[in-house]
Amino acid sequence: MTEIKCIGVLTSGGDAPGMNAAIRAVTRAAIANGMRVNGIFRGYKGLILDEIENFEAQHVSNIIQRGGTILKTARSEQFKTPDGMRQAYDNLMKHSIDALVVIGGDGTLTGARSFAQMFNFPIVGLPGTIDNDLYGTDTTIGYDTALNTILECVDKIRDTASSHDRLFFIEVMGRDAGFLALNGAIASGAEAAIIPEISLKKDQLTEMIKAGFRNSKNSSIVLVAESEVTGGAMGVADRVKKQYPKFDVRVSILGHLQRGGSPTAQDRILATRMGVAAIEALLEDQRNVMTGIQNDKIVFVPFAQAIKKSKPLDPNLFQIMEIVSR
Repeated sequence: MTEIKCIGVLTSGGDAPGMNAAIRAVTRAAIANGMRVNGIFRGYKGLILDEIENFEAQHVSNIIQRGGTILKTARSEQFKTPDGMRQAYDNLMKHSIDALVVIGGDGTLTGARSFAQMFNFPIVGLPGTIDNDLYGTDTTIGYDTALNTILECVDKIRDTASSHDRLFFIEVMGRDAGFLALNGAIASGAEAAIIPEISLKKDQLTEMIKAGFRNSKNSSIVLVAESEVTGGAMGVADRVKKQYPKFDVRVSILGHLQRGGSPTAQDRILATRMGVAAIEALLEDQRNVMTGIQNDKIVFVPFAQAIKKSKPLDPNLFQIMEIVSR
């Protein structure tokens, strides 16, 4: 077992509310355990370019309430190459960094796993993604805040939808996973959710219309995941205009609104618990694992499982959606 005297922390991929809370927890937990901390800016790209700075406790003061990430984030194609990884490793050695804590989604953990295997380097990951699509954790950092942002937007859109007897298709994020769309639809009282998990099996739009959709309501709202599988809100709306011209259709794409904003209490607490747990994992000589939460208990999930296994949606949620949207 190698004694860890210095850790590096970075955020990578799409930003998520709560990342700053995680950076704060990682930094202060490491310092509390006698470690030095280096903040790595712009993710793996910054690691390659040596954008590394010593962090003290004051560097993370007054950031828990802020959205985005003070460490910035970026995507790096160069990090996927052996030369890029070698450059990153050399910079870690230059700064005497013994282990990494990485905060991000599927792409971030995939990069961490490859790097850890190539250099036998200790890495712990935190699931920071609004999509909630990582296996092994009940929820991810940023998901709750994004869901609440969707809820606020849908509530406002419903006001105008009701005033004009319109059918609104609202596009939310979730390229490969329908957690935001489905739970957002239930929480906002939307009439339906069109998500990739179901679109692969059946034509959701046709089933929705056949089921007597909107028979008892003046206006309706449908949440659509941005996936290529669903066609997105624009694709679904175009189909309705051609096949069911009686509907007065409008589209609203929430886009990056969902990524921003001050994190909710739940995301701040989750990020803090996971950040402290990441340092505990390194102290226990655990490596190449993601911190997760299951039944309100912190767990450690091997990168291979977190990345490669698909996270299932609760099938009961579909039944609930159908019952309450009638």
